[in-house]
Amino acid sequence: MAGATRRRDGNVTQERMLEEAMAVIAEEGLASLTMSALAERLGTSGGHILYYFGSKDLLLLAALRWSEAALAGERAALLARRIPAERKLDLFLRLYLPRGPRDPRWTLWIELWARTPGNAALREAQDALDQGWQEDLESLLAAGVARRRFAPLDATARASELLALLDGLSTRVVLGQESGRDVRPALEAARSAARLLIAPYAPDTPRAEEV
Repeated sequence: MAGATRRRDGNVTQERMLEEAMAVIAEEGLASLTMSALAERLGTSGGHILYYFGSKDLLLLAALRWSEAALAGERAALLARRIPAERKLDLFLRLYLPRGPRDPRWTLWIELWARTPGNAALREAQDALDQGWQEDLESLLAAGVARRRFAPLDATARASELLALLDGLSTRVVLGQESGRDVRPALEAARSAARLLIAPYAPDTPRAEEV
């Protein structure tokens, strides 16, 4: 990113470290992301990176937060668009799913999920990131019901169910288990699940307060 490579003192900025860490994961896989390899790639020292992040786990979490912050902005823009709720939901599914088997954000999610059982701070941080997706999907569904695009539903329950399914589909894509490592079957499966979980509004459907 312009202006984000180095500070005046010649040290690589935190943002540049995170950007490059994500690039390494996308290009070479998570196993290739070591502190020394990242430092060499950036032309700095491993000590400089450790100064900001303290450990590889914290670097990975910071990279995930950095990536998720960008997606939070995209979600906000999506929710603000004046388009039918059905279209918003479809775009939300696309935004959530990985772009392909080398998607660095999803590679990080899978790696950090495996580390959370013994790390309370890491688990809390991931829960906070998950909550952002949950709340935005709940808002999307509730707005769809209010505008009579979706039949009355429990937005919290439906959002949790759909996100759990998306997590499973995303994991299969990143692990290469989904039809030749192609994201398109995962998207179609997500759309099918959404149609089953979220019914369209019908004129004779009872109002939400009657359910």
